Amino acid sequence: MIYGHDPRTGQTVGAALPETDSAGVDVAVSAAATAGAAWRAASAEERARGLEAVSDALTAHVDELWQLADQETALGEVRLRGEVARAAGQFRLFAQVIRDGAYLEAIIDHADGSLTPPRPDVRRMKHALRGVVAVFSASNFPFAFSVAGGDTASALAAGCPVVVKAHPGHPNTSERVAKIVREALPDPDLLGLVQGMQAGVDLVKHPEVVAVGFTGSVAGGKAIQKLIDEREVPIPFYGELGSVNPVVVLPSAPAKDVATGFAGSVTLGVGQFCTNPGLMFVPDDDELRQALVEAVEGTSGGSMLAERIRDGYLGGIGRLGELRLLAEGKPGEGNWAVTPKVFTTDLDTFAEKLPHIAEECFGPASIVVTYREISDLPAVLERLDGSLTATVHSTDPSEAGDVAEVLGKKAGRLIWNGWPTGVAVCWAMHHGGPWPSSTSTFTSVGATAIDRWLAPTAYQDWPEALLPDELKDANPLSVPRRVDGRLQV
Repeated sequence: MIYGHDPRTGQTVGAALPETDSAGVDVAVSAAATAGAAWRAASAEERARGLEAVSDALTAHVDELWQLADQETALGEVRLRGEVARAAGQFRLFAQVIRDGAYLEAIIDHADGSLTPPRPDVRRMKHALRGVVAVFSASNFPFAFSVAGGDTASALAAGCPVVVKAHPGHPNTSERVAKIVREALPDPDLLGLVQGMQAGVDLVKHPEVVAVGFTGSVAGGKAIQKLIDEREVPIPFYGELGSVNPVVVLPSAPAKDVATGFAGSVTLGVGQFCTNPGLMFVPDDDELRQALVEAVEGTSGGSMLAERIRDGYLGGIGRLGELRLLAEGKPGEGNWAVTPKVFTTDLDTFAEKLPHIAEECFGPASIVVTYREISDLPAVLERLDGSLTATVHSTDPSEAGDVAEVLGKKAGRLIWNGWPTGVAVCWAMHHGGPWPSSTSTFTSVGATAIDRWLAPTAYQDWPEALLPDELKDANPLSVPRRVDGRLQV
């Protein structure tokens, strides 16, 4: 049986839920595949209305949902209300995306006999993957990266049915969210839910699953990739894994602002964000050092989401203990509570201890690395693994040139005078990056997240009557297209 736990006490909460056996996984996937055929054939407007119905349902149940999730995560009312709103907003964004139609990338090249060799009539657009998308929920976002998260919203928008493997950290929340979403969709079988570790294995191996979305640890991502490699037919894997999100503070940056922002970012949500600033390079400056100490000492810890996550954090702190402790916050309250800790070392020592010293420590911890000259930074930054984000703090863009050049190769989102925690859900967002931050060049947040669940088809000299409406000369759906090399909107 699977039980939810209150992180504040460690005690079980909610109903005991059975693990989904292999037969149950097969039932969920098969039902989703059957429902998916009609969903894939539905018009963009029909799918958009379905997504908006899910958004409305989540919003209508926010009072119930945040309280249920708080029992299993201890994340609090403000955070959880905001997260329900974010989840609902993602469904509305993807309703806009599919109504717009540009995501299909419709292209028409008419036949041209004057070319050598002559060109046939070729038309191309993207279609939903033909099968079921498997989604693995994240521990740290019980709504926005879980059952009703961005992977589910974007896959449904593309036209794919979804089966979610619930995270054991919030099993009852997952069950309730799944019920709300299923009731809002035109066919409840478009969303399935399975519980338990073996269910996740069976889900990845199921022949009707055509892609997997995952947010979690590097170890978890490698385990899923291994399962995919064992399949008779491999499938794409879109994983968001580990990230240290380096921050480079240049000499012109104001010390107090940097210290305050850093302390708030590294301890936000007890540091349980994939965009937590786990590594910061700062000038060897007494004023900044003192400001950082004071800011960090003013923070407080809290309960982590699960005992396993708490233990992982303590293990990471043990690894970082080979460095000097710069400052720590006040101890948190609760059974799985931890204390924020920031360590420090100089650039040469840090470089000597790479790569292991720069591994992610999930939680409210970070390393502050001091440097003497900006010119010393690029060679060390080159040796860092990929991250979701990289940040520069400066009031003088001219001093950031070489640093910015290196960071541009190391992260999917570059931030100027801000902090990486917090990912806006918008058309331009990219939430991904080089390994190990993710397993692909795609984003898991924002409008283009839908691209993961699409595949292109080209139609050569295909009869007009058999063409998708998006590729017919009359363009009855008025989608944006590129025709004979020219973009038409």
